[in-house]
Amino acid sequence: MDSFPQPVGSSTPSCGGCCTRLLHVGVTLGGIPILEDINLHVHCGELTVLIGPNGAGKTTLFRAMLGEVPYSGRLQFIHAGQQRRQSKPRIGYVPQKLELDPDSPMLVLDLFAGARARRPLWLGYPAALRQETLAALAAVEATNLIDRRLGRLSGGELQRVLLALALTPPPELLLLDEPVAGVDLAGIEMFYRIVSHLRHRLDLSIFLVSHDLAAAARVADRMILLNRTIIGDGPPAQVLADPRVKQWFGFEPAALGSRAVSAPAACLTCQKEGGA
Repeated sequence: MDSFPQPVGSSTPSCGGCCTRLLHVGVTLGGIPILEDINLHVHCGELTVLIGPNGAGKTTLFRAMLGEVPYSGRLQFIHAGQQRRQSKPRIGYVPQKLELDPDSPMLVLDLFAGARARRPLWLGYPAALRQETLAALAAVEATNLIDRRLGRLSGGELQRVLLALALTPPPELLLLDEPVAGVDLAGIEMFYRIVSHLRHRLDLSIFLVSHDLAAAARVADRMILLNRTIIGDGPPAQVLADPRVKQWFGFEPAALGSRAVSAPAACLTCQKEGGA
């Protein structure tokens, strides 16, 4: 599969080249500390998996990165060839499984039309919309779903549609919040295969929350263990060997098998900026 869209007249992807740094980030909601002193650097081209027990603050961290909750500290975005800046890059987001009315008449094409509408939908869809939507769905092997009702999609099908939507237009940072929760094994394997391809195909930062530790470890460059603050950060095999992982998840590191995992080299953007 090699169908991720590229800009016209270019042989390289239009996204990528953006790293994300969180410096002493904290979130307090209703007087209760949710996150404290979060310091991390997500490199462009790196797939980072975030794990932790329920209530650890994983979704809250995503909400802070999306600007949906107030936070202390700094979010810093570094773009290739540019100075550090505070403004957000283009962020794609795939939420946890959505509960949809199975009797809703909304089609997958309608979802894309609503997301991209520049005029009232009752005036009709732009002529190019169907082909643009098919191109987006092709990237996630889902062109056959364009005329399907959203409420009739399987869990895996819906998540692939939401992934295609998150990639339109191509983002610089992709956040995936437990994207395979409730998805069957075949759907999980397909989703992670597509995401892994995306990581290799585009110079794109991907930040993934998952409770499926073994599956996530197979595609991750790096894993972060979070419980209100970062308590583990490194290659998956190293982080999953932490005894707290077994305590919280009942996970045995032997489930990883013999897969060799090493930390990725610093990305080109970091090298150009002189960072690590």
